[in-house]
Amino acid sequence: MVQSSVSQRVNRSKRLVSIKDIAKEAGVSVCTVSLVMNNKDHNRVSKAVAQKIRATAANMGYKPNSVARTLRTNKSNTLGFVTDEIATTPYAVRVLQGAQGAARKLGYILLTANTNNDAELEDQEISALRRYNVDGFLYAMMYHRKVDIPEALEGSLTVVVDSEDAAGKVPSIYPDDEMAGYDATNRLIQAGCRRIVYYGSATTVIAQKERLSGYRRALAEAGIAFNEALVVNVLEMTNAAAEAARVFDEIKPDGIFCFNDVRATFIYEAARERGVRIGTDVSVISIDNQPFITDVIKPSLTTLELPHYEMGFEAIRQLVAMLDGDKAVADLKSDHGMAVQRQRDGGKTALRCRIIERDSIVL
Repeated sequence: MVQSSVSQRVNRSKRLVSIKDIAKEAGVSVCTVSLVMNNKDHNRVSKAVAQKIRATAANMGYKPNSVARTLRTNKSNTLGFVTDEIATTPYAVRVLQGAQGAARKLGYILLTANTNNDAELEDQEISALRRYNVDGFLYAMMYHRKVDIPEALEGSLTVVVDSEDAAGKVPSIYPDDEMAGYDATNRLIQAGCRRIVYYGSATTVIAQKERLSGYRRALAEAGIAFNEALVVNVLEMTNAAAEAARVFDEIKPDGIFCFNDVRATFIYEAARERGVRIGTDVSVISIDNQPFITDVIKPSLTTLELPHYEMGFEAIRQLVAMLDGDKAVADLKSDHGMAVQRQRDGGKTALRCRIIERDSIVL
């Protein structure tokens, strides 16, 4: 008997394990195994049975025949991730990590293409992904803006990440910049600040307009009159240092809301040169949570963390829901928790940023 059992395991190892083998070993039907191995078991197979089948398949060394499955179902269970430069950016790479995490939980493989903002290369990469018969695409950008979906993606299920589809035809996931401006300003108000500078951006990006709008809403709700003189918009490479100096020399605020962490470094330097103690004499808050800034400058910077991981995770959730139905993603949960969402018109989803409390706000 021992020799026979060993012989069976040896013979099994020489050939691919099939779902029929798993069904026999687990004592269930082939149909039940098929539902579980194709992640179609929600509300159709008990969790205990599904867990037993997956454990049996793992113990038997089951490897799905992806080619056969694609021919049979016309689905490859692969998704394309097309990005301008996220895959090469240290802190924004979390968008990709979030997408990979959700895809893995849902039984999908993610194929990534980085286009380096080259339209010709973008078309080539999308064509290459199509040759792998991907079931759908994430179209991910480096920062929040309105984008035109490439013609190469026409006819494919697509979700835009960290930007908005200009035509409003496909779902879009992006940070809730208006709420970020509101939350940042409100945090300063809660700390007792009343003369709050918005040290913003002179560029016309969506985030600037939205964050300023959130700043104004928080002031209005607190009964603080908006003062145009407290809005200081700068460019990092030209006038940021000079305007930071003016903030302290002329405006003399008790709170400063910075458009991003990079701009906050100019405020820190101007304060240091003048002997102004951040976190004691003036409160400062920012947006981005870039560790190579927030963990280095002193006192450590209170900032709002952009929901990079959550954007990638939520984008996959919405894409797979379009592919397999809402039930397929009903139990999907992130190990990192999910940001609060605000649904907007045209399939748009805005994700709230989290405040990371540190030492730059007066207690």
